[in-house]
Amino acid sequence: MSKETEPVNMAEAIRAVAQEKGISEDAVKLIVEDMIKAAYKSRYNTSDNCIVQISDDLSSVKVFSRRMVVDVAYSECNEIELEDAVEYDPNVQIGDEIDIPVDPKNFARTAVDTGKQRAHTRLNESLKESLTKEYSGKVGTIVVGYYQRENKNNIYVDLGKQNVEGFLPVKGQSPAEVYQKGDRIRALVTGIKPINTGIQLVLSRTDVKFVEKIVEQEVPEIADGTISIFKIAREPGKKTKIAVYSNKPDVDPVGACVGMKGSRIQNVTSELEGEKIDVLPYDEDPHQFIKNALSPAEVSKVILLNNEKKEALAIVSESQFSFAIGKQGQNVRLANRLCDWIIDVKTEAQAAEMDIPEEDSWKAAESLFSTPASQDAQTQVASEDGGEEYEEITTVAQLPDVDPRVAEVLKNAGIEDIEDFVAAESDGTLKPMEGLSEEDIQAVSKIISEYVVFEDEEEEVEESAGEDEDVEYLCPECGTQISLNTRICPKCGAELAFE
Repeated sequence: MSKETEPVNMAEAIRAVAQEKGISEDAVKLIVEDMIKAAYKSRYNTSDNCIVQISDDLSSVKVFSRRMVVDVAYSECNEIELEDAVEYDPNVQIGDEIDIPVDPKNFARTAVDTGKQRAHTRLNESLKESLTKEYSGKVGTIVVGYYQRENKNNIYVDLGKQNVEGFLPVKGQSPAEVYQKGDRIRALVTGIKPINTGIQLVLSRTDVKFVEKIVEQEVPEIADGTISIFKIAREPGKKTKIAVYSNKPDVDPVGACVGMKGSRIQNVTSELEGEKIDVLPYDEDPHQFIKNALSPAEVSKVILLNNEKKEALAIVSESQFSFAIGKQGQNVRLANRLCDWIIDVKTEAQAAEMDIPEEDSWKAAESLFSTPASQDAQTQVASEDGGEEYEEITTVAQLPDVDPRVAEVLKNAGIEDIEDFVAAESDGTLKPMEGLSEEDIQAVSKIISEYVVFEDEEEEVEESAGEDEDVEYLCPECGTQISLNTRICPKCGAELAFE
């Protein structure tokens, strides 16, 4: 190239590179500019004053060196003497800046090699960026390719696209599958990695998402939203359990997935090289869902032992025990993962020998110790064995033995919560009104004083219970015996406060 590059043809060269690498012409122009600046820097130790101009039609490239006009030049790169500068511009003066044309042919070979290396690096970077952007939307989708080669048991897949390679690692291969060169491979794209020649799509045939996508392709009702997949549990190459539910009451989710004479699920099984697949209905009731998940076993009873730890007991007959457990525990293991419960399977004889708490006892215990933030009061009720159980309540209507008519009048007056009633009575704003007499108010107060323990007071009562067991408390107004929880005397209606 001289002051203006000879038509090598620059436009055709840039377009050829853009087409070959699959990147835009603008990106190639930037790379050419960067290459020239790299060669310039190799020659002059800086590229700050290098100006590259590429014509809009890509037909020519001009290179300039911007220099300061001085009397005596000390820097070949940044300065030019006045007598030399006037050859380019007769009107130039000392102190002006002038762009001096540079002929790239004068660059040393090492400088040109540096520029080419820089251009090569930038082309690869642009190619990877372009391909990554193009294929980022394919993560989570299925692609089809052909077995190309193998290295350390990892399989490389030809996806039919230059600079894009499929990579199926060992962990993404089902143990039931064996591949030969040229075999067709369908797999899920799980990630993208840059490599020297472009990008690599990381593939998997063991991911549960792969099964989900295959089922979606076989079952149109899933694609259109009529049926949804709740969860999939899988041991690749061995067995998969799929829980499904219908968004329309007249559509059978399991039947739709299995298909006429099992045709749809057979296609999925064939794609997974014979992997056994159980399709079962999801149920919001954990008892029924656990029963479904343990199919093909018939479960007699499911007991939820601990809701917090999600521990459950499934009881089956002797003949169903091996089906429930499965080969090497596979069936119950998949059921655990599908339901997200720890399921212990016992025969009816084994369960009879166990000390199994009834579910109602667990619920009572959970109710006793639960303190939801949205509930501020507890009703204390004597149990049959003399102990105490607690039921979380918040409204007047939930109080035991309260007159429903009185509760409705209070609700219409904006006093629905127990705390609102107590506050209104304490500050004197609660007055008899139409449908509500003074006796009605006192009756509600008496029920609250007898049955309700407020959470912020419960701890104080428990802490002081040991030392106050033998102490009697009397109303200072009328002498009626009261308890620590009493806030209004049930006889005279006096307001009480313990200090």
